[in-house]
Amino acid sequence: MSREHEWVDEEAGPVVRPYAVARGRTRPASSALDLLATVTATGLPVPANAELGAQHRRVLACLAAEARPVVELASEVALPVGVVRVLLGDLLEQGLVSVRRQRDRGSSPTESLLREVINGLRAL
Repeated sequence: MSREHEWVDEEAGPVVRPYAVARGRTRPASSALDLLATVTATGLPVPANAELGAQHRRVLACLAAEARPVVELASEVALPVGVVRVLLGDLLEQGLVSVRRQRDRGSSPTESLLREVINGLRAL
């Protein structure tokens, strides 16, 4: 039996808590990994000394085809966003992914625009 299938029950799904996947870490190594940051695989080979688990490899496989926002990637691999951010931090340290922040804080929508959106949604 492969090590990846060791932690999955056919009926129950994953039997390991998310914090175990992230080795108990709750914060990523980089602050650039916000929810809307776009992550791209660099295409570099995995270093021989890299300690990457099955979940790291799943994340890399999802990024092989195209760049994705962190939040979309978390949905794709069916892991909590916090865990994915920690895994991406590991991959970033190894040089296997690159991160592009979505936008500057100065270009955030104004409060009045957000209020208009909320009011429009309430009107539905």
